[in-house]
Amino acid sequence: MNKYLLIVVAVAALAGVGAYAQNANTFKDSRDGKTYKTVKVGGKTWMAENLNFAAEGSKCYENKNANCAKYGRLYNWATALKACPAGFHLPSDDEWTALVNYAGGEEKAGKKLKSKAGWNDNGNGTDDYGWSALPGGSGSSDGSFYYAGISGNWWSATESSVVNAYNRYMYCSYENVIRSYLSKTGLFSVRCVAD
Repeated sequence: MNKYLLIVVAVAALAGVGAYAQNANTFKDSRDGKTYKTVKVGGKTWMAENLNFAAEGSKCYENKNANCAKYGRLYNWATALKACPAGFHLPSDDEWTALVNYAGGEEKAGKKLKSKAGWNDNGNGTDDYGWSALPGGSGSSDGSFYYAGISGNWWSATESSVVNAYNRYMYCSYENVIRSYLSKTGLFSVRCVAD
């Protein structure tokens, strides 16, 4: 009986690994040849990395190419709206909400979406879905940069007013995902979702 139970558990574990592997994939951006991991979460296919397309109006954190390689580029909102490659788009506020709800809701989703390494102060996540959120920090229109390694900020395609748009925010010391709205001139990361 114990041998039978052990075999059933082993087969179930392998089936789970296989299911995750089938959901993981890659996408090559024809504009610059960069390849991105993609992952299916909650019925949507998301890039599993921050966008690193050198669109006009985007910057590397602290203007260092090594930070673009690690975290992707930072975009103002107008640039973010058109930065995703063909077949993908900047997620709406509703698409962000669906992702966060699928990952356990605002109070717990950050822990499940964060990468297993790269966050300061033991703020790493469990990366349950392979979404691999990294703390790319943010920037402002005056050339200042803030909090790489500590926080990640991602644009949505949804305006909250003429001057602001909704975003999602994760911080190293918290397990949650915070919905807020900030100035469209701010520089944040972009995650693209398939059309």
